[in-house]
Amino acid sequence: MGSSSGSGSDYDYAFKIMLIGDSGVGKSSLLVSFISKFVEDRSPTIGADFEIKHLTIGGMKIKLTIWDTAGQERFRSLTASHYRGAQGIILVYDVTRRETFTNLADVWIKEVELHSTNRECIKMLVGNKVDKESERAVTIEEGAAFAQKYGCLFLECSAKTGVNVERCFGELALKIQEVQSSTKEASGKEDNLNPKQEYHASPSGACCA
Repeated sequence: MGSSSGSGSDYDYAFKIMLIGDSGVGKSSLLVSFISKFVEDRSPTIGADFEIKHLTIGGMKIKLTIWDTAGQERFRSLTASHYRGAQGIILVYDVTRRETFTNLADVWIKEVELHSTNRECIKMLVGNKVDKESERAVTIEEGAAFAQKYGCLFLECSAKTGVNVERCFGELALKIQEVQSSTKEASGKEDNLNPKQEYHASPSGACCA
């Protein structure tokens, strides 16, 4: 992690990422797993909180500010302003609770369309709790179809075991970086990023653009 004084020498890119979805799907646990590699039972988030994580992708230092939002309806109005300027949004559902998946289309996609101010915002669909495979209520094919319909990246993961957690944030950051890179190139600025640079992580799981 490390602290940043705000000077350009600390990182090459700074990205804001939102974690959204129903209460109890594991948003906070995903974030804790990514930040500290340690997961415990988390109390429901009140309003919104954020963590900072530094990554190096393709030789570039990236600062991620990751906002963890409350899933309860009574807190949702508090999160509206937090969408502003987000370059990435992670829509999380619990693969063992079907209503958390259907609510993404019924509630959360509409929230994104209403509040997101960034045209080039990258969305990633994440099915959490794959460690509970015997209780699965949403198939991986359904997740992939949702991602294709709404233009999301897609992964299934487990905050509990750590499977695909790092890959989730890494692939999202890589995609945002590619968009930022192409925007710079389009404006005539020299950019040394290779848009084909891969984010190396666990090969397991599914991902589609």
